[in-house]
Amino acid sequence: MLHSVINIDGGRRMTPQRPTMNDVARTAGVSLKTVSRVVNGETTVAPDLVARVQAAVESLDYRPHVGATMLRRHDRSTRTIGVLLDDVSHPFSAALHRAVEDQARSRGIHVLTGSLDHDPVRERDLAAAFAERQTDGLILAPSGAELEPHTMPVVFVDRIPAGATGDTVVSTNVSGAAGAVRHLIAHGHRQIGFLGGHRHLSTARDRYRGYQRALGRRAGPAVHDLHDPTEAEKAAIAMLRGPGAPTALFAARSTVTFGAVRALRRLGRQHAVALVGFGDFPLADLLDPPVTVVAQDPARMGRTAAEALFERIDGYDGAPREIRIPTTLIPRGSGEL
Repeated sequence: MLHSVINIDGGRRMTPQRPTMNDVARTAGVSLKTVSRVVNGETTVAPDLVARVQAAVESLDYRPHVGATMLRRHDRSTRTIGVLLDDVSHPFSAALHRAVEDQARSRGIHVLTGSLDHDPVRERDLAAAFAERQTDGLILAPSGAELEPHTMPVVFVDRIPAGATGDTVVSTNVSGAAGAVRHLIAHGHRQIGFLGGHRHLSTARDRYRGYQRALGRRAGPAVHDLHDPTEAEKAAIAMLRGPGAPTALFAARSTVTFGAVRALRRLGRQHAVALVGFGDFPLADLLDPPVTVVAQDPARMGRTAAEALFERIDGYDGAPREIRIPTTLIPRGSGEL
């Protein structure tokens, strides 16, 4: 089976044509319908016929056409799921994504992925694109905007969605933040500053609640809606230079922690002002001083979200569940000053 291909330099060469299901049927000595049933995972085919088809598939290096396979399946399953996270290059999102991918791979399911960048429009467009491709389900880290109804099963991860219901997998944000602040109190701090992320996200609100819960009426200065390390650095410097400057800082997300570290170093106070950050990050243990963090478990979150989604795809129709994954305080030095 050869066909002609024109090279970019104008010459011609002959390349093998992609094997078809008919080729598999001829090689295995079975009907086309039998091949289709085996490829689509039906369990009613005799074991000897399955073995012959699988041997032919392997010898020909046959790869099913995903679109055609979808049309032939009785249950309309595409054996794909979508995963939409803030930024798949971020270590937290990358670890979560890998865990989902491993769970999906064990079931013969492919994962389509996109980054949202906290953009509600991008979230809506990508979710619609996945729906058009008839993915079997979606794992979504919501941007905080009101969500449109989805026709496929959806599991929310890392944050509680606004205006939507569904299974949700989140960290213990309130108790994790409260534990971090109590850790600072135990080391003698009473004036503890708060540096937080976007308040339209449930994570930011929950971590501030934990901070307030630990301090009660003694809550110190707080700055919210910090988008990146640069904004966090400026806010921390202003807080530390202002009246009633705190002796300790609680940074409620890793990008904010980066800015707090820079601010302390710029002021030369990294060994005088304590710091605890929410969310671990690479090389945190190699800084001077090493950064104490409230570590999340993105791998466990990803596995749990995938398991919940596959249950929904398989037909589970119980009430929406909120599954909380424990956080862990890791003392390294900066929070023990």
